[in-house]
Amino acid sequence: MWGRFLRQRLLQLIPVLIGVSFIVFLTMHLTPGDPIEHMLGQAGRITQEQIDELRAHYGLDRPLIVQYGLFVGNAVRGEFGPSYSHHGRTVRSVVAARLPATLELTVFAFVIAIVFAIPAGVIASLRPHGLFDRLATVGALLGISMPGFWLGIVLMIIFGLQRHWLPISGRIDLALVPDYVTGIHTLDALLTANGPAFWSALKHLALPGVAMAAPMAAMVMRMVRSSMIGVLAQDYVQFARAKGLPETTVVGKHALRNALIPTVNLVALQTGLLLSGNMIIETVFQFPGLGKLAVDAIAAADYPLVQAVVLIYAVSYVLLNLVADALHAALDPRVQIA
Repeated sequence: MWGRFLRQRLLQLIPVLIGVSFIVFLTMHLTPGDPIEHMLGQAGRITQEQIDELRAHYGLDRPLIVQYGLFVGNAVRGEFGPSYSHHGRTVRSVVAARLPATLELTVFAFVIAIVFAIPAGVIASLRPHGLFDRLATVGALLGISMPGFWLGIVLMIIFGLQRHWLPISGRIDLALVPDYVTGIHTLDALLTANGPAFWSALKHLALPGVAMAAPMAAMVMRMVRSSMIGVLAQDYVQFARAKGLPETTVVGKHALRNALIPTVNLVALQTGLLLSGNMIIETVFQFPGLGKLAVDAIAAADYPLVQAVVLIYAVSYVLLNLVADALHAALDPRVQIA
């Protein structure tokens, strides 16, 4: 049953990725700017013959439909060719070098958002319109309303420039980079028992992580609060209380599980937005992840690199929705997996 469900959803991934790849490919090629001009911008006097040789070398002299076919064929094999803006390095190697940073920042922001949002939503639902509920609602409105880049700049000014408590750029102090195991600095520091490197990486994650987590935490907190208020009014919850069960059991076991059912899809959606939103945050904090890489690649008209990063985002987004559907089915016995 689950195998059939997974096969169906993975097959649905194919037309989505084809559509995304085509739109990104066409958009990049219609955007003003020539990658060859970017590559040769500071190379002095260049003859037209040299320009034509470079176009032929990178396949840019071929019709667009042929270029797109080659791109799709290479992408299926996990190959995207050379990067135009990284001196001939392959796109796969460039992305592989930056991917751990984005994974680390995204997971960190996700954990912050969930750890704050779910308890806050539950507590706020227990006393609607009480003091904590009002404060949490105001905080959620601020989190939803403030643009991530603006919040990031405010955090940089307060905690970085004025108080000097936290760093405002980079991933880790260069003198403390741990031995490479996974490329994720916090994990590598733990695996190699390198305490100074762990705390340095954690401090560098703090400001961009909070800036990314704030909108997600606000949305999830509001959803949990609303769902919990509805569930707590149900007859089976009142019956559990009438049996004399402890309030923690009533709330945690009977109410929260059902309240989380509509929250699962929202969490998957917001996690996808974390990935797409990291372009701005990583650029503001000069965090060397995929988001910063994509922004630089767009400025350099590096077609293969932009296409590879966007495809990674698209695959991640679809897979997150697949996980959300599976969790929804696991939490709600009324959902049948066909």
